[in-house]
Order: sequence, then C-alpha cells, then structure tokens
Amino acid sequence: MDLHLKDKTVVVTGASRGIGLATVRAFAEEGARVVGGARTPGAGLQELAAAYDVVPVAGDLATPEGVERLVATAVERFGGVDVLVNNVGAVQPRLGGFLSVTDEDWLATMNLNLMSAVRACRAALPELLTARGSIVTVSSVNAFLPDPGVIDYTASKAALTNFSKALSKEVGPLGVRVNTIAPGPVSTDIWTGENGMADQVAQAMGKDLDTAIEELLAGLGGLATGRLTTSEEVADLVLMLASDRTGNITGADFTIDGGLIKTL
Repeated sequence: MDLHLKDKTVVVTGASRGIGLATVRAFAEEGARVVGGARTPGAGLQELAAAYDVVPVAGDLATPEGVERLVATAVERFGGVDVLVNNVGAVQPRLGGFLSVTDEDWLATMNLNLMSAVRACRAALPELLTARGSIVTVSSVNAFLPDPGVIDYTASKAALTNFSKALSKEVGPLGVRVNTIAPGPVSTDIWTGENGMADQVAQAMGKDLDTAIEELLAGLGGLATGRLTTSEEVADLVLMLASDRTGNITGADFTIDGGLIKTL
C-alpha cells in the first residue's frame, strides 16, 4: 500500500533510539524527508542520515529552544512541515512510593512528557496549517491505566492525551489532524535496557531481569499475545496515522499493547 508519504517533511522528537529511531527509519524508507531531534543523535540516526534524506538535530527537547530549533531546521532545509511526531519522553520507577516523588521530579516529568509536545505543536502548527498536515503523539496506556509505581509518568501521559484531544477539536476544521498512540510495554531501552524500568525493579527485588519483566507484566494483568510490542510495530502505526490513507481520523487514540488492557 502506498502511504503517500514520499517527499513529505516529517519532524520526529526523541529520534535517537527505540520508537523514535524506528519511526525515522520507517518514514525514510517511504521516501519522506525526516528531521530527527535528540539530545545526542547517536550512531543509529547518523547511519540513517548517510543513507536517506534524514537530518539529525542535537538539542535538549525539554527546553523551548531545543524544540524550536528542531522545527526551524525542517523549515530551513525543506521549506515546511507536513508531519510532526511527538515521541520524546521518559519514565522513572518510583520505588519509594508517592512520598518519595519531589516537586522537582513532578516538574521534570511534566516538562519532558507534556510540555515538550506542547512546545513542538506550537512551533510546528503554522507550517502544519499551511500543509494541512498531521500530528501523531506517542502517549501511553498509562494515560488511562493509573500506576502508582510511575505516578508522575501516568499523570503526565493522561495530560498529554487530553491535550492532544483538545487540540484536535481546534485544528481539525482547519485541516490538521491530531491523533495519539498508547503503547503498552515496548521492547526498548526504556523498558528492557540497562537501568531501564525492568532493570531497576529487578535490582530492587534482587531478581534477574527476565523474572522481573515476567512479574511486572503479570502484575499489570499479563499480555494476551505473550510478548512485548516492538518499536517497529509502533512506528508502522505512526506512519499509518500520518498518512492521508487515514485522512478522516482525528482526535483518536490507538492502543498497541499486546492485549494488556482487558476492559472496553
């Protein structure tokens, strides 16, 4: 299926690894021009830049300046923005419980997980209105699956999904679609890597990584498919929502969690 993404200009935040890097690769393979932002672009993004029309941009996406520079680079290099993918984010397990989460922790989490997307939308929206483009934001099942173990993260993702839905109502009549994706656990460094979610829990529990992952997933209700989602599977969904093949979908949230959520 032709997704009609060839020569589209795409901005991706959090592009150096995991879902972000897979998304950059998927868009590039479809013939899109991609500007990928990360604090440190890394070897994977640099390799894509050598093979495709991909422009890595180093910058702190937790700051207004970092986000604005990323969007400005897309406009300068390619003349505009057709698609914005808000992917940057982070999660920290709160093993000490709610009382261990400081004001600084709350503000840092909200700044990176929510405000980076707010700022990116603000910076890109004039170009997206001209292009009648699309915004796809990677949120989380924790937007509607509250988890005290990541209490600040789950609140930030709920705010992110709510923000995206509200924005879709304003800009939909102007030709810009806004949708969100809610991944469950994904086989990325944030979940399974060194010092990732599972690793930190494993160390706290005094167990090996595989056992910790099994117990974490069991505690969440288990996965119907029996496996974690891959970055590439999330990226494929991003591309579909960015494409005009889904041109009448806006304000929607799509769960990709291996059957983690058991309720309607």
